[in-house]
Amino acid sequence: MHPHAAMLAMVLLGNLALPFASAQNAGFVKSPMSETKLTGDTFELYCDVVGNPTPEIQWWYAEINRADSFKQLWDGARKRRVSINTAYGTNGVSVLGITRLTLEDSGTYECRASNDPRRNDRRQNPASTWIRAQATISVLQKPKINASDQIILSAETSGKPVNLQCNLTTAHTPHKESFWMKNGQEITNTRTDQMNTSHRIIKPRADVSGEYMCVFTFDMAPNANATIEVKAKPDITGHKRSENKNEGENATMYCKSVGYPHPTWTWRKVDGTSYMEIDNSTGRFFISSRDNYTELYILNLDIETDPGIYECNATNVIGNTADTTILRVRSHLAPLWPFLGVLAEIIILVVIIVVYEKRKTPDDIIEDDEPAAPMKTNSTNNHKDKNIRQRNTK
Repeated sequence: MHPHAAMLAMVLLGNLALPFASAQNAGFVKSPMSETKLTGDTFELYCDVVGNPTPEIQWWYAEINRADSFKQLWDGARKRRVSINTAYGTNGVSVLGITRLTLEDSGTYECRASNDPRRNDRRQNPASTWIRAQATISVLQKPKINASDQIILSAETSGKPVNLQCNLTTAHTPHKESFWMKNGQEITNTRTDQMNTSHRIIKPRADVSGEYMCVFTFDMAPNANATIEVKAKPDITGHKRSENKNEGENATMYCKSVGYPHPTWTWRKVDGTSYMEIDNSTGRFFISSRDNYTELYILNLDIETDPGIYECNATNVIGNTADTTILRVRSHLAPLWPFLGVLAEIIILVVIIVVYEKRKTPDDIIEDDEPAAPMKTNSTNNHKDKNIRQRNTK
């Protein structure tokens, strides 16, 4: 055999043998964790496995105290409340989620993984071909909380304090304390051990609107909460009054607001009594909006079409508000205008001097080689002639 052919054959055999040499049994990198939840909540269990080849992952479920009656779970089960998302790569990763929990969702959830070729052979004992990791999910009845209805702030309510109230009426475990949150952040100095709690908004304006939540804590159960929405129409609190740019440059205009719910933002150009709606389809205009903030980018400014008044508009279910920015676009020569002005003044001055010099009369010109002494008059010469004649007579 040719030496090179023998070497190639050895390489091919090595590549074929490599998967068998590096085979690895399935093992857990991350296992699901037990949790206690309330009815109506959602939970997610994570399962991360490694092995070569990448292991297959399955989810199984058994009711409490019935560990011998596991049933496989499928995506979309329990009236589409069950979701299973699995991805295979170097590792196998799977997420089991169940929404709108009921008391019947309590039980043992099991993540099974295997890369054994015999794993789906019914003649094999699953205990010997699959590895397993379990988590217990306990679902408790959610406590009953009576909370204030949503509040809408308006000009009529301005200046009048607003009270938010929550009352814990039913709980299956002892209550510990309560506190208030706004937009996901705890409000300071609101913790109390009372089952009836309230929060007072002294100055109800658009900037204090948002999602308020009363939270009750328990020693042996998850926290329970109720949400009260305080709504107000948007109020634009910041924007550029004007933007000055040179043609060919880029311009940025922005608006920010307060108010809840977060507004839907739109931009348009004001042309007298008509409007031109702006979107991201032109290739030069780009709108970027998030919650209470929006920006309008204009690329490669055109001095003929882009100058004008631009309006940002914030709209939510309560109302809308708008504000404007004036965009001015200068010519490419704008930076040279001061220099050109000075240069024009110099040219005009030089022209004036040249014209003045050319219009001078010859009598006004004094030659350098003549003395500057005053000229003698004819009368002086006549007097000299008389004196000479008088001497000759004598």
